[in-house]
Amino acid sequence: MEGKAVNYSRIIMAIQMNPEDANPAGNVHGGVIMKYIDTAAGVVAIRHARKIAVTASIDRLDFHNPVYVGDLLILKASLNMVGRSSMEAGVRVEAENILTGEVRHTASAYLTFVALDRDGKPAGVPPLVLETEDDNRRNCEALERRRVRMEQKAAERCRTK
Repeated sequence: MEGKAVNYSRIIMAIQMNPEDANPAGNVHGGVIMKYIDTAAGVVAIRHARKIAVTASIDRLDFHNPVYVGDLLILKASLNMVGRSSMEAGVRVEAENILTGEVRHTASAYLTFVALDRDGKPAGVPPLVLETEDDNRRNCEALERRRVRMEQKAAERCRTK
């Protein structure tokens, strides 16, 4: 299977936040942002695999700044690491006040997706071609997150026996 570069599936998605997206505090609800993060990461995984891909885990999601009604939510998503059937996507979320032009980094997340065949079983995906220093750095960081995640899963299995 021929590899694909990170740029092949990278996306930028933008959505204006509306009153129905607000929580009781008047800011955009974290769950709304999470849905868009999952959507952006899923699109990247499916574009790379050219197969259905489902969310296996959200490794980390950190909110840094609030998003307000009227802001333009900007999601920048790309693959960091590809395994046999799994893929880690990183998503950077920014909020732009479209009246002033101010842009705030509002959240970052890492999600793992698994590609599926027509029977719903894990399916192989093309390798990820790393072309830049940034691609290599993100891949190394993703491999470390995967190592930690696998150790945690092994420890959980031991505790449940």
